[in-house]
Amino acid sequence: MCGIVGYVGRENCADLLIDGLSKLEYRGYDSAGVAIFDEGAIRVVKAQGRLACLEEKLKSQGWPTGHCGIGHTRWATHGVPSDVNSHPHCGKHTAVVHNGIIENYIEIKEFLLGKGYTFQSQTDTETVAKLLDYHLENGAKDEFDAISRTLRQVRGSYALGILFDSCPDKLFGVRKESPLIVGLGEGENFIASDVPAILKHTRNYYLLEENEVATLTAEGVTITDLDRNPIEKEVLTATWDIEAAEKGGYPHFMLKEIFEQPSAFSNTVSPRLRDGKIDLGIELTDEQLKNFKQIHIVACGTAMHAGIVGRYLIEKLARIPVNVDVASEFRYRDPILNKEDLVIIISQSGETADTLAAMRLAKKHGAHTLAVVNVVGSSIAREADSVLYTWAGPEIAVASTKAYTVQLSVMYLLAFKLGLCKGTLSQADAVALIDELAGIPAQLQSILGHAEEYKAIAEKYCRAEDMFFIGRGLDYALSQEGSLKLKEISYIHSEAYAAGELKHGTISLITDGVPVIALATQQRLCEKMVSNIKEVKARGADVLFICYEGYGDCSEFADSVIALPQSNDLFAPLLSIIPMQLFAYYVALLKGCDVDKPRNLAKSVTVE
Repeated sequence: MCGIVGYVGRENCADLLIDGLSKLEYRGYDSAGVAIFDEGAIRVVKAQGRLACLEEKLKSQGWPTGHCGIGHTRWATHGVPSDVNSHPHCGKHTAVVHNGIIENYIEIKEFLLGKGYTFQSQTDTETVAKLLDYHLENGAKDEFDAISRTLRQVRGSYALGILFDSCPDKLFGVRKESPLIVGLGEGENFIASDVPAILKHTRNYYLLEENEVATLTAEGVTITDLDRNPIEKEVLTATWDIEAAEKGGYPHFMLKEIFEQPSAFSNTVSPRLRDGKIDLGIELTDEQLKNFKQIHIVACGTAMHAGIVGRYLIEKLARIPVNVDVASEFRYRDPILNKEDLVIIISQSGETADTLAAMRLAKKHGAHTLAVVNVVGSSIAREADSVLYTWAGPEIAVASTKAYTVQLSVMYLLAFKLGLCKGTLSQADAVALIDELAGIPAQLQSILGHAEEYKAIAEKYCRAEDMFFIGRGLDYALSQEGSLKLKEISYIHSEAYAAGELKHGTISLITDGVPVIALATQQRLCEKMVSNIKEVKARGADVLFICYEGYGDCSEFADSVIALPQSNDLFAPLLSIIPMQLFAYYVALLKGCDVDKPRNLAKSVTVE
């Protein structure tokens, strides 16, 4: 979603704000803007398009020279992308940047129109700026009181950065549901949507909780509730530095993060394996794990696909029924939940709005919630009953790669642990599986060594308009993620199907030259899978076959082949995902797409 950066200190902040916003580009945006105190007044410059468009506008108009300001990258929700709808939005006395949605903005706007206020944009955010004006002009004791009155009137989700023309050396920040941190420097302080925006200047920060108001000056930060009661906060320290959030010589963050998967996997798995045993490091006892009668896995997008693999693993090894739900639908189907259920919430950012809301519903029904997240201190991590961090480090590219792999790794650990607790997996079998799991990073590294081969295959298929991914069992689960990865960064229409379902309608779409990516890593399903492949081949499909090394002659039905190192079928998802990620990456690259920042997408979706 939208990115927010704010600064107050001794430096001229225009360059600093632009640099901070550039570190948040992964969140997705279609316009950008800044509001800076310049010669005693708030000066606003904003532009539709990339940050480069804003920089060009600043160059042509002259860069502001103030020491206090806010910046924003917008992902359109209310109103089309345009200069007018870009943030910051201003009132007579205010400038505001906003991440989230004001749900009752129409009601507020009608109230303000009745009071003689006028509006320039189509956004919900402008109502906040004008409502702050209204309270300043109608009884608010000071700027803080205007904020307090305004927040008691609005409904929805928000992270807000606020400037008042009466406070040229002061910056305010507040949040509800949408993330906002306060960076702590020496002679300077910051607000930001995420840590990368401030890492160049400080690694120390506060996490704002809901409806806490941060008041920042160059000298310090005070945090209070809406009634001005002071709040003591723990100072957190980012565990990774600026280098971890840079490309490190790679042309794109996505490629860097694909190649980081062996180390990310090790960082997540190794600390939880001790002497052939699994130590998840969560509060749940073995007896509690044993007593769960049903598991719900709730997530969105790529995280949900990790959950689908998790369902296969848990049901096979622990024999517990597992439901996997799209978080945005979970609440609205009135799910059956009780105190004997475990609800696993998967989210890279820990801020995904639909997933967070689903978790709150589960807690309301008394189910135990277990969060699988990457971002320490995120909303989901803080509110869940138990947390398993994936420790993947920063993932900057919008298309998730290493986050998916480490989410998978946690699903394996959970499945092994649940199987042991339930008595459906013997200690000897668990030790053997754990040994194989520990060897995965070496296999991942080996597969990455074939990147040029995958690039050559991508050259063959990059001009396709449609593609289909097919598989059975775990291969079908992987097909769904492979298809998503391709469509989200290359914009090629792509669908994933259970191979056995082709004959129930989908095969009508297979015509001469249509690429079909077919996975066949599940030995007991291989014969059936090959029969399905022959069906599409007979109708003219161009088949890319993904299988194990030593499969044998497949020239009868395969036009191209990707061979994986031999492995236990159970671990095939961890291996086959890398060729599909690289295939998608190279197809998008060859098409000239913006690999790290695909159109219309955001890294952290903090609105429903």
